[in-house]
Amino acid sequence: MRIGLATDQRSVNISTSGRLVSVADENATVSTPLTVSRVRLEPRLLAPTPQPTAGTIFRVEISGAATRVDAERAVREIQSATNEASEIAFDVATNTWRIRVGKQGSRADVEELQARLEEAGFANARIVDASSANSTSASATPGGRASATTTTPQSPSSGGSTVRPVSRASIPTREIAAYAAPGRALLLSSRAPLTFASEDERNSPVRFNEKPYRGRLEVFTAPSGTLTVVNVIGLEDYVRGVVPNELSPGGYGLLEALKAQAVAARTYAVKNRKQFASDGFDLLPTTRSQVYGGLSTEHPLSTRAVEETRGMIATYKGEPINALYTSTCGGRTENVENIFNTPTPYLRGRECSIEGHAHFAPFTVRSSRELADIREEQNAALARDVAVLSVNDFPLASMGRLNDAWLLSAVTQAEVRNWLMVAARLSRQSAPAVASDDATKPPGFSTALMSAVYGPAYADTLLDDADVEYLLPQREMSDIPARNRADVAMLLRDGHLALYPDATLHVRDAMTRARAIRTIARLLEARGILQLQKGTTKPTIGDALVLRSATKGRDQPVSVSDDAYLFRAYGDGVYQMRQVALLGGEPVTFHLNKSGQVDYLEVRPAPNGAAADRFSPFTNWTVALSTGEAQSRLARWSRGIGTLTDLRIAARGWSRRVTDLEIVGTNGTNHLRGGRIRSALGLREQLFVIERRYDETGRVTGFNMRGRGWGHGVGMCQVGAYGMARAGLPFERILKAYYTGIELTKLY
Repeated sequence: MRIGLATDQRSVNISTSGRLVSVADENATVSTPLTVSRVRLEPRLLAPTPQPTAGTIFRVEISGAATRVDAERAVREIQSATNEASEIAFDVATNTWRIRVGKQGSRADVEELQARLEEAGFANARIVDASSANSTSASATPGGRASATTTTPQSPSSGGSTVRPVSRASIPTREIAAYAAPGRALLLSSRAPLTFASEDERNSPVRFNEKPYRGRLEVFTAPSGTLTVVNVIGLEDYVRGVVPNELSPGGYGLLEALKAQAVAARTYAVKNRKQFASDGFDLLPTTRSQVYGGLSTEHPLSTRAVEETRGMIATYKGEPINALYTSTCGGRTENVENIFNTPTPYLRGRECSIEGHAHFAPFTVRSSRELADIREEQNAALARDVAVLSVNDFPLASMGRLNDAWLLSAVTQAEVRNWLMVAARLSRQSAPAVASDDATKPPGFSTALMSAVYGPAYADTLLDDADVEYLLPQREMSDIPARNRADVAMLLRDGHLALYPDATLHVRDAMTRARAIRTIARLLEARGILQLQKGTTKPTIGDALVLRSATKGRDQPVSVSDDAYLFRAYGDGVYQMRQVALLGGEPVTFHLNKSGQVDYLEVRPAPNGAAADRFSPFTNWTVALSTGEAQSRLARWSRGIGTLTDLRIAARGWSRRVTDLEIVGTNGTNHLRGGRIRSALGLREQLFVIERRYDETGRVTGFNMRGRGWGHGVGMCQVGAYGMARAGLPFERILKAYYTGIELTKLY
């Protein structure tokens, strides 16, 4: 593999921690080491470079097609997208086909055509001098090699590593000059490219600008007169430097996910080799190809993934697939033609999850506890109140199956006495005296409860008479004994004691069990007395859990009691369940019994949902744009429409991604289609909805783009692969979940 590490360089530093470097003519059998550990390479002019005249003619070219069939297919696509005629020519220097698009013209004329081609998805369209373009392919024969000459180094010595000129086309008016340091004497010069290698690659790798790389580093002059640096490396070593940069072993450290990434990266490299052949290399080390970081970015876990899938690629009908992948797909991938124009049978939209409900099975927690028999809406929250009091040793479990009739019956003096004794013990207070039926009515109950939790005279000290009169319901002021008023007022103010729908407390009536339990539970929970902990889940297989406590800030492995109270939140309501599915990341409230088991678990849905890519920080996002900001970003596609007034989604793809965006202005409407939508708007993805902002006149002033995912959304979802690996899927099934109808094939 030839990876173009850098182009358009005015100078390049090559070094090694061992002995650098040796140089030899390409026909030499013995290399000669230099006496330095570092060289600085610069392009040097041999003869004046011809300058374009005022009448220079330019044209647009697209280079690098591997076969004539590929070039002819591209011509048809260009004709369809731009209505421009094209011709193809064979480039013998690179053994590839180039496409000449449209007519020759001034730079301004062809820049407009280049912009149209980029809009149509042809990102490698470039402007060339027409006379140079016409003469390039006639200068050599198929399979021919460029001539190269190399001068002898000034200070040779024996041993060391190798620098070798290579046969790569080089501009004849420039050469590469090598110096030991800026301002020092010339060490060597060469019109041919130079290749730097290390005798001890593992311990003393060759470095480009202080960054180490496996294999060799090749430096040559580009047609622009600047330097290009290429890492010449074996396929497996290349994949070692890709996988940890595309799927971090630190953040997503599961072997099967990394193995899926390794196969995808290897397949992409095999399929797209010679993508930039006309520039002297195969692939770029950026997201335009795959992110490649060299030796220093390798990781033991990702290296293991590469080694265990050595030589393995994904194929469709015997051919390597174009193994596109995306960081975070937002729950679904997209059909490729909706993003990149050309339909492909193995790049179809897929759900980012295990089929059916199988992905919930390993993480379902179950309980044998009987569910409450509550049918009345007003009592819906009481099941939770009873549960949190029961696990804190309130004598409620003996009542049998919780039901509406029991809750709506009047509380007894004995029940109040027992409940308040537990409340006082938990609050480290003395138990209040409960000697009469007054404790079953709201005023007496309020004073007894406040005494059990806070001690005597708490509310009476902190509230004056004006506060009390201000807070109490005026209709019952005279019915509430003076000794109880401050306690009632404070419980009402803090929301622990609730009024009836008629805005009264029914102070002369005995309280129902439901109202007494709710008041006790809310007050004790607000005071932090019920020993409920909060955290987030990290599920493991079976009933075992790992909970990250919000207060302790560390992972806490726990088991769930067989008869635990299980609750699931839906909106503001919390409902008892026999089982709850835990995928990881759910906010939870839990209680541990004396044995350290979870005996109460309340689960809220994870904010990132249930898709396999939910572990990504980009599962959900929002971008706010004013109409002016939106028009500025869409300037290329909003010409002629006047002032932007609205954005409308005209079409969506299989995955609900926006595939046709209507740009509405005061003078007309334009459309932006395909994969350019997200880049034009500056969004992470094009799986989004639009929420409009309006002024007081009803005019649209801006847009809130609420979306999911990060990337183009086609092929394998990288974080989704990690999610599937967490669910126990091997890498083969992960790959086949995203690439339709593929097989895995060993190249070697």
